[in-house]
Amino acid sequence: MDRGRTVDFRNTVVIMTSNLGSDLIQERFGELDYSHMKDLILGVVSQNFRPEFINRIDEVVVFHPLGEKHIASIAQIQLQRLYKRLEERGYEVHMSDEALKLLSANGYDPVYGARPLKRAIQQQIENPLAQQILSGELIPGKEVQLVVKDDHIVAVQ
Repeated sequence: MDRGRTVDFRNTVVIMTSNLGSDLIQERFGELDYSHMKDLILGVVSQNFRPEFINRIDEVVVFHPLGEKHIASIAQIQLQRLYKRLEERGYEVHMSDEALKLLSANGYDPVYGARPLKRAIQQQIENPLAQQILSGELIPGKEVQLVVKDDHIVAVQ
């Protein structure tokens, strides 16, 4: 009978993430210092996990909620991937600061952080660009600007 494999976890860091206590962070952010907030979060963790598991955790890090600048930075990273794919097809794409600000606002949720951002990029940037490319509105070799018009992000050449 196969006994499986033995894995050596020395010199290994295992990172686990959770949204436990995120409601507390949202409600009390700015009111409490880091150590008090961490104590509150550890209380929530102890209510949700067995002591045998908690005793195996060496360190708990409580992250601060993302701000507007963080979301814009994450959006730029995600957009660079899209720009690279489009560049391979002959489209050079640039986004105005106003469009980035609108995308960041639409892709941010205080509870879920930046998670909705990918969906916002897909719905507000990728899908409309794909439709314009397929319809022939956007011509390869010409620069494409993403700008805000009537509270929507639009692509213009």
